[in-house]
Amino acid sequence: MSHDPSGTPAVAAQLAGFIDRYTVELAGQIAACRAHLHLRVPSGYELVYDNYNALVFAYAPTPKPGRAELSIAAYPRWITLFFLNGATLPDPEGLLEGAGKQVRGIRLRGPEDLDMPGIGRLIGLVLASQAQAFAAAPPLQTVVKSISSRQRCRRPA
Repeated sequence: MSHDPSGTPAVAAQLAGFIDRYTVELAGQIAACRAHLHLRVPSGYELVYDNYNALVFAYAPTPKPGRAELSIAAYPRWITLFFLNGATLPDPEGLLEGAGKQVRGIRLRGPEDLDMPGIGRLIGLVLASQAQAFAAAPPLQTVVKSISSRQRCRRPA
């Protein structure tokens, strides 16, 4: 049984509006990535940020953004899986991209990449580090945290 944590019809409609601005192909990939992560993160909070550059879905055991160590960001041409503390994750396969002091990401070719063993292991490490907090959290709830007044076009130029 699938669970849509969007909550109220108003939140579900708002999310649909955010996603409808993408191409049909990318909108489908966003939905598939979210569905995959909802299976991995059945409790806690899906924090949504409709930012200038991307639509972001961050997963946390509390509604506090600083606890969201795992997120996906949808850009006009791709989706990136981000790890807030990715710089400290063991990555023997060299999957993580980025050179910052904290955040690392993996540009997904499609939602099926989330099933790759190496990516699954990284997601598992992040979730295990907060296992107690997620276990104490309510069933997954979606919360729209911010909507930028100015945004780049969500479709390729």
